[in-house]
Amino acid sequence: MIPARVRDAALGLNDAPAYLYDLPALEAHVAAVRQALPGIELYYAVKANPDAELLRVLAGHVDGFEVSSAGEHAHVTSLFPGMRVALGGPGKTDAELRLPHHRLHVESPNELRRLLATGLEADVLLRLNPDLPVEGAALAMSGPFGMDEAGVAECLPLFGRRVRLRGLHTHLASGLQAPQLLDLARTLLDNSYEEVNLGGGMAVSYAAPDDRFDWAAYGIGLAELRRGRRFRIEPGRALTAYCGYYVTRVVDVKRVRGEAYAILLGGTHHLRTPVTKGHDQPFTILETGTGPGLEDEPITLVGQLCTPKDVFARKIRTSARVGDTVVFAMAGAYAWNISHHDFLMHPKPAFHHLRA
Repeated sequence: MIPARVRDAALGLNDAPAYLYDLPALEAHVAAVRQALPGIELYYAVKANPDAELLRVLAGHVDGFEVSSAGEHAHVTSLFPGMRVALGGPGKTDAELRLPHHRLHVESPNELRRLLATGLEADVLLRLNPDLPVEGAALAMSGPFGMDEAGVAECLPLFGRRVRLRGLHTHLASGLQAPQLLDLARTLLDNSYEEVNLGGGMAVSYAAPDDRFDWAAYGIGLAELRRGRRFRIEPGRALTAYCGYYVTRVVDVKRVRGEAYAILLGGTHHLRTPVTKGHDQPFTILETGTGPGLEDEPITLVGQLCTPKDVFARKIRTSARVGDTVVFAMAGAYAWNISHHDFLMHPKPAFHHLRA
């Protein structure tokens, strides 16, 4: 089900495919998250969705933004001069190491040496990538991200008055529930660092959208672990996924070797999430069509691209008619901004922001 204001807005669109962002829903959600985390610094990971209107809502509730490129840095600092910015990401260029920031997340000893060579002042967190099992994660952030304990040890003697070590940054996995994240936090906090950034990774279920991350339990658990230390977290998807909708229309229906298909305007070049995550994107079909249809049977919803991977959802029992409006929910994070926009050179989607 979708909120009434989203349904009404979707029915009124004449420029689908389009994104709808429900700003009042985002405001309520991030305010509740903020309330559940007393004493914990909350940064938003801009990579999840850099839409300016979403950022303006978030800016009223977060302590800062985490950016991972010069482009994201320029975008955020132009919108919010003076807002705290943490600069992360592997493969920073020398120019990016010179960008002004509140915290810089250093990924390797060599990156730290290049930072020192700039002669600039910086407050640094070392990104630790420990060899810890992360069961049940949707995505493990292993491999080239951060450094192991030997890399951290190599960095420690390099710090001085200009480049100051403030603590550790960790982000081990995505798609974890509060108890799992707290278990990881207990292990990661077995050190003497006074500042620790625990990253993001809060679970978002596309199969059960109402099953949301338990922010209250996470906040209580972090409060018990803090003991006077400075904690920071950097959620992205878990803040904005729920406020976004991708609205399109059925342009054709057919059966191929017994399988029913609804072909939609647009495609995964607009909404890459289901392909990236390997799931069925939750949707609602609004009966606005008068053309040929498929009635109450398993239907695969696909887009207009010339690839069999252009799939939104597979074999979902529903009905669909040419001209029907399809509203995909949970399209507020890692959706438009990670999609391959120019494949086949179809028109870009429109963008609409629902306000109170």
